[in-house]
Amino acid sequence: MPSFDVVSQVDRQEVKNAVDQANKEVTNRFDFKGSDARVEQAELVLTVYADDEFKLGQVLDVLRNRMSKRNIDVRSLELGAVEKISGDKVKRAVTVKVGVPQDKGKQIQKLLKDAKLKVAASIQGDAVRISGAKKDDLQAAIQLVRTSIADLPLQFNNFRD
Repeated sequence: MPSFDVVSQVDRQEVKNAVDQANKEVTNRFDFKGSDARVEQAELVLTVYADDEFKLGQVLDVLRNRMSKRNIDVRSLELGAVEKISGDKVKRAVTVKVGVPQDKGKQIQKLLKDAKLKVAASIQGDAVRISGAKKDDLQAAIQLVRTSIADLPLQFNNFRD
């Protein structure tokens, strides 16, 4: 029975490269001279530091720009709250989301069921496996999911015939 998986993944090495490039650009930019603006990475949690909220926004723009140039979907970034450190200095946690959340998986299942396609969707950890009798039904399911779920970067892989 043909099947495929709906997943949401990012290349961890590309995330690291984007963070390194963003840090390099921030240290070289004239408007950041003498400031403590930087991006630190701990696995998939990034912490953005800056002197004030305006510069924090600019560092985030640089980070988003670098990530998009390295083919990382910026929809996978989840911004945390802005925290004051000392004086005017601020930091913000940015989490790189990986995997399809449980509620999105259920939403994909309901979407396919309501569309009356002849496919079956099952949640398997942080992925959704969709199987059906015909490849055409699976391709229709891919198009439906791609057009309906816009707030999460999804990839379709592990296609089996």
